[in-house]
This record gives sequence, structure tokens and C-alpha cells, in this order.
Amino acid sequence: MSFLLLLPTCSASSISASKERGNIGPAKKHDEGSTVRTPKLVSREKVVSIAQLNSISPLVSALKTSAHQNAASFHFPGHNRGRAAPSSLVQLIGLKPFIHDLPELPQLDNLFSPEGPILEAQKLAAKLFGSSETWFLVGGTTCGIQAAILATCSPGEYLILPRNSHLSAISAMVLSGAIPKYIIPEYDCNWDITSGVTLSQVEKAINELHMEGQKVAAVFITSPTYHGICSNVKNISKLCHSYGIPVIVDEAHGAHLGFHHKLPCSALQQGADLAVQSTHKVLCSLTQSSMLHLSGNIVDRERISKCLQTLQSTSPSYLLLASLDAARAELSEKPETIFNNAIDLAIETKNLIRNIPGISVLGTSVFSNFPVIDPLRLTFGFWQLGLSGFEADDILDRDHGVISELVGTRSITFAINLGTCRDHVKRLASGIKNISAASLSLRKITETADHCDSAPFTDISICLNPRESFFARKKKVDIGESLGRICGELICPYPPGIPVMIPGEIITKSALDYLLLVKNKGAVISGVSDPLLSSIVVCDI
Repeated sequence: MSFLLLLPTCSASSISASKERGNIGPAKKHDEGSTVRTPKLVSREKVVSIAQLNSISPLVSALKTSAHQNAASFHFPGHNRGRAAPSSLVQLIGLKPFIHDLPELPQLDNLFSPEGPILEAQKLAAKLFGSSETWFLVGGTTCGIQAAILATCSPGEYLILPRNSHLSAISAMVLSGAIPKYIIPEYDCNWDITSGVTLSQVEKAINELHMEGQKVAAVFITSPTYHGICSNVKNISKLCHSYGIPVIVDEAHGAHLGFHHKLPCSALQQGADLAVQSTHKVLCSLTQSSMLHLSGNIVDRERISKCLQTLQSTSPSYLLLASLDAARAELSEKPETIFNNAIDLAIETKNLIRNIPGISVLGTSVFSNFPVIDPLRLTFGFWQLGLSGFEADDILDRDHGVISELVGTRSITFAINLGTCRDHVKRLASGIKNISAASLSLRKITETADHCDSAPFTDISICLNPRESFFARKKKVDIGESLGRICGELICPYPPGIPVMIPGEIITKSALDYLLLVKNKGAVISGVSDPLLSSIVVCDI
């Protein structure tokens, strides 16, 4: 049985296409018969079929074997295979995590120069996700995004990216010295949500930079967004490749895409050169574990490896690494059907809640340029009940034991995953129904929750690039005196971790008003030196 038979029809054909798309406008022409380099599966003592290899977990097996050795241990970590594990934590999680918390022993391979089980596990992951090479990450998708930008952008070169990118993209520009060319995404004030990136926006940004004689080093896209909104990566990739520009996709929320006919195709299936996925978000690895996938011939894989060696820990957690291997193996067992139940539950949840009075459901009609939304990401609005997302979320948590993924000023987002069960869906629907009934008994259905008329970063003006502002001299001023000054700190509500103010930008009234609004609604503001927002750090130049 061939490997492609294990993938959905859309996935198999898309992956095949992505491996042959070296002719879509790369910087250098390749021989007609050339293809993207694909990793070879590692065979141990005998030749086995690809299907058999897909069902094993080489790193999990190696870790199990090492942990069960009767060894006299004179190595790190200090708990010595659990013998000195802190009792309070042992009572909470048991001894097994400590027994398997091993260092870079020879039989466990080396993350920076893998030759054994890590290499084999990464190759199996590359086969499954359709990449030419895959790297395991123990620093989360943040680390992968930083490596991707650092590997493609040199000091003074331009990175095209949406202004609602994750803060890791901003820190990557500090590291690389790249200069941002921001795309301002579409904004819906009813939802207080921004969309993805359109083909025309990317094309306009490229043309503007070319007219100025500037080099575009890479295009960075977030797809899907935290709310599940997907950009047309296929068309954007074709455009960028016609200019020889690599496409980086922050696919933190899309490791599951392409593995069901009702799910959108993945970034790699649509032609992206680099995709960074949080395997722990919708798939089942441990928190902080992610993967970086490479495809095509534009990006230098050696540079990716060197950047990861610069950014990742030299003492990686083998529990995190093994969890990536295990999550891949779980998905490999039944990639065409593993999400059947989750998708059915997501549809059931939406149907239960869409008719509750005063509740809005985020759909494709909100952003007409983005007809695809991840069906496993459900966002419900509460403004017709006169409630903010924070107020509704407090009620769901306190009175119903329902814990959401993302809370906004106007809505709440819920993530459906492989562990979601029908009882929890019913509890969620019941909780929202009770909120609706209680709110309607107190007031008419009317929009009373405060909201902004525009996105907080529509009128940005950049005085310093991220790297210049990072090293600039700074001082703290009262918030009333900060208007018009150059921002000196990265300020963003978290989650989702999208900066409202970025160092080097002029502080505007709309940005200040938005920060104060979301703070008063209950958002946690990260990055600011004064959590009360009575003062702000500015660049003193």
C-alpha cells in the first residue's frame, strides 16, 4: 500500500503538486526533471513497508528502552530518573514523567545533528505532512517563526507581513534586522476581529517595494488565524514564486488541516515554502512542542538548521520530542477518519447554539474575501445581550465549568479537538442558553457593549524598525504624555498575542483607546512595563 493512500484525496494530490512546483517562479531555474528533495525512510535490520514504518514511533520506543535500563546514572537531570523527584510534583503527576525525562544519551540521538531515532521520527513526520524536511521544535511555534524569518531575511531586507501577526514575528525582525512592510488586514467592528491576507494586498506590497528599489526577502502569512480564518495561500504562493520570493506561513492553528475532506488544505498543500505548526494545539503532543516544515527549492535548508541551532535549547526535553513523534504516529494510523467525530461535534455545537436568542455565530459572511474558516474553531458573539466576551466567559467558567480558548471584547472562541466529548458540548450549549435567558430577562436584545469602530493599528506610522527601536535609549512617560511619541515596548493583549503597539511606531489615540478598552473589559495586557497602563515606555531620541 502506498503512503499517499493514507491521506485524503485532496491531500494526496496537493502534496504531489507541492513537490513538483519548483517551476512556479523560483529565483533560479531548475532542470526540467528536478524535484524537491524528499527524505528517505530509515530502515533498521530489515526492509519494511512504508505502512509499517508509519505505525511505529521510533523516538517513543527509544525513550522507553532507555528509561527501562538498569543503569547507574551519573548524568543530568538532577532528579536522577525520579530518584530525587520533588514529592509534591510526584503526588501530582507520578514518577513516570521523571523516569522518562532523560538527557541527550547516545541512544536517544541529538536534536542538532540527528542520526538515529530523532532523524527517523522527523522523516516520518515529513512523509505524513508532505514536506521535503521537517524539524521538531521544543521552543514552540515562536521558535519556528523566528528561525524561518531569520533564515530568509538579512539586515535591511524587507519582510511583508500582516500587522496582526504574532509577536514572535516582531521579535524575529529584531533578531534578523529585517524591515517590516505591513499589510493592514480587514477589520470587523461588530466582532472586533481582523481577517487574513488577500492576494491583491500582497501584490500591492510587492509592487510598492519594487518601485522603491527595495528587496523583498519573504512574505509572511498567518493562516488560519486564531479565529480559524484562512487566507488563499495557493494564489499568494504562486504570485510570490513568480518573483522568487519565499512564503512563510504561521500555521500554528492548522496542524490538522488537510486531513479531512471538510478541513481546508494545509499551507504546504497550497505551495508554501515554510510552514510552522503548533502540533500541541489541535493535534495531541505536549504543550510547547511544534514542527517546522520545509518544501520547495527556494529556502536553504542548511540556513534553517543553523538558525534553529541558534534559537533552540541545547538541552531539549525528550518528553516534548517524543510527544511529537507520538502525535504523528496517532495521526498516521487513520489520517482520513481521525477527525470525523470532532467535525461532527463541531457541526452539532454550532447547530445547538446558532438559534439561541442574542447569540451571533462567526461565519464566512463576515469577511467576504475569506470564504474558508476552520470548522473546528467556533466563535460566538454576545454583544446583542449587552455582554462583552470577558463577562460571558466569566459566567461560563464560574457557573458552568466551561473553559474557552480565546476571549475577546465581543466574542468567545472555542476549540474543538480530538478530545472533545458530547457531554462537554451539551454543557457549553446549556451554559450559553442560560446566559441568553438571564440577560434577556434583565434587558431587551440590544447592542450595549462598548466596541471600537476601527482596528487599533489602521493609522500606523513607523519611525524606527523593530531592531533599531529595541536598542534605542528609552524612558517612561505618563500615558497622557505618550501620544505622538515613539513606542518603546511591545504591548499586546494576550491571548492572542497580537501587538497593538510595536516599538518604533508612533503612539496613536486609537491604539491607546483600544488598550484601555480591552483592559477595562478584563484583558491581560502583556509586554507593558506598567500593568495599570498609567505610563508607557517610549524611545528617547
